Amino acid sequence: MRIIIAGGGTGGHLFPGISIAEAFKVREARNEVLFVGARKGIEEVLIPKTGHPLRTISASGVRGKPLTGKLVSLWRVPLGIASSIRIIKDFKPNLVIGVGGYASGPVVLAAFLMGIKRAIQEQNAIPGSTNRLLGKLANAIFISFEQSRSYFPARKTMLTGNPVRRDFLQGLEDRRNGDQFNIFIFGGSQGAHRINEKVVEALDWLDGIRDRLRITHQTGGNDLDFVSRNYRRRGFRASVRTFIDDMAACYRNAHLVICRSGATTVSELTVSRRASLLIPYPHAIGDHQTLNAKALVKAGAARMISDSDLTGRRLADTILHLYGHRDEISAMEKRAGGLAHPNAADLIVDWCYKLVFAGKQ
Repeated sequence: MRIIIAGGGTGGHLFPGISIAEAFKVREARNEVLFVGARKGIEEVLIPKTGHPLRTISASGVRGKPLTGKLVSLWRVPLGIASSIRIIKDFKPNLVIGVGGYASGPVVLAAFLMGIKRAIQEQNAIPGSTNRLLGKLANAIFISFEQSRSYFPARKTMLTGNPVRRDFLQGLEDRRNGDQFNIFIFGGSQGAHRINEKVVEALDWLDGIRDRLRITHQTGGNDLDFVSRNYRRRGFRASVRTFIDDMAACYRNAHLVICRSGATTVSELTVSRRASLLIPYPHAIGDHQTLNAKALVKAGAARMISDSDLTGRRLADTILHLYGHRDEISAMEKRAGGLAHPNAADLIVDWCYKLVFAGKQ
């Protein structure tokens, strides 16, 4: 098969696409996958590292922009569709899969116009407007949460879970040892200034367990110096990086993960069976990150602090409590694992084979 995977812009969209690509290559080494993303998106950095080819189109979002920005974005839509048509003619795919992000819409629309089989993969409980539109044009829709089903035509919607990269499914042995307590902190692929800021504030109340903490912190580019300087000044042992390639290893080493609650992050937490303190991004469409976090909290797999309630003191109090109650950490890990969908990417590939080869075998 020849497959185009379209989308990106954030890790939450791109990483499921990478997971699907990995599953196609595991299924048959001769399968060829081409990624199509937006110019200057995170995909231009990450996809070359996977070994898959990437082509880019002109595409940008409309939501939250001033009128002039919205007009520019709308003007780019026909340009993006025209570029997508050229890419499809060159690559001749059997299937186009949209995984969300700016490039997903034009490429799936182009596939529809050209009569190419097409599917979309929705990570969140509440789909954005683009995927709701594309759902009417897609031949198959893969959802991660049962709540999404009502937004799409029932006859072509399948609940698969959200795919995670294969390195999350391998080497799940526990690498934690001794009395130290490992915390992994990140705010998504771009970092999160508010989380970074409140973690720094929390350090004053964590001084009593400073020698037993090991912290890995992905800050994003803007806060690297600010966060690193404060860890050093207070004597905390912390590995601080703008971006982390081997996220799976960081999950495996952690007793507690402090992070946002995007759908891909939630999937990684459950597959890795890790306890978490979730701080939902308050401006997510439909407040879906809060819904994601509440699902884990209800299952006993996580704690949650809303962004508006986040303070350094409250963050420190939660860390101190969990540090002193390892049995609670163990229970959260077990319950997180019970929510996992480790076979999501393989299920999607199964359905894609049925979609492309129906009636041909």
